[in-house]
Amino acid sequence: MSVLVYTESEQGNLKKSALEVASYAKAVADQLGTTVSAIAINASNTDILGNYGVDKILNVQNTALDSFNANAYAAVLKHAAEKEASQIIVVSSSTDSKYLAPLLAVGLNAGYASNVVATPTSTNPFTVKRNAFTNKAFEITQINTEVKILGVSNNAFGLVETSGNTSAEDFSPSIPESNITVESVDKASDKVTIADAEIVVSAGRGLKGPENWGMIEELADVLGAATACSKPVSDLGWRPHGEHVGQTGKPVASNLYIAIGISGAIQHLAGVSASKVKVVINTDPEAPFFKAADYGVVGDAFQVVPELIEKLKAFKTQQ
Repeated sequence: MSVLVYTESEQGNLKKSALEVASYAKAVADQLGTTVSAIAINASNTDILGNYGVDKILNVQNTALDSFNANAYAAVLKHAAEKEASQIIVVSSSTDSKYLAPLLAVGLNAGYASNVVATPTSTNPFTVKRNAFTNKAFEITQINTEVKILGVSNNAFGLVETSGNTSAEDFSPSIPESNITVESVDKASDKVTIADAEIVVSAGRGLKGPENWGMIEELADVLGAATACSKPVSDLGWRPHGEHVGQTGKPVASNLYIAIGISGAIQHLAGVSASKVKVVINTDPEAPFFKAADYGVVGDAFQVVPELIEKLKAFKTQQ
């Protein structure tokens, strides 16, 4: 009857979101008076999960799972849920989890609530609070199925360290054959990813060209942030499409989102609205982003950003 949590990893290392969903699963398990089991696929640093409330770790090591495949991963989670007799399964709100969760829900005849932002408001009936209407509102959703899958919004719950005893065991479930072949995957290994970033520095056409992105990357480096861009920028080929954020790109739920030279089209605003604090730097005081931002600077990015970088560097040297 333990709560099962799927902890995502990348290049063998658990993501920050894995620790957040583990923290969330622990809080739910405490409500229900039960334990937390975690499933980790091809991850090497799973011991850290014990610091975030996990009582039992199911380690899956299989080269067939090196590349994400929604059907295969959903099958692994289904076997784990049946093994642990789990009626609550917690996943993140990453793109991968949003692919596999509906498949898992079908396999387990479970109800699935995505974009969950808090622990259950009630366990009988089972109700959760979640984002709705592209983060413009909240709704309370009741799940009536015996098995329930909860997709936790990034940075909605945070990391909660705890102490306890953790056991680990190897888990080797059967994996269905796949007709998908992955030839190669290229990933940056030295950059903060948008999905895991607490701070995102994003820029738009106000940068005037790809040759001016150096100051955006420098600001991101100083802040330990991920870099991102608006859709027109990726369409023009100034930045990789993987950096495109917004309703038609990657959603952002960072603690701080800095938009530089981005006017604020409705699709962009919808995709970043879950960010807790939004800062905009733009020469146009009538830019739509100013109405959605918590803080705004009306000014030329080519003057504001270098000065901001210098101030941040000076501040960090004082720490």
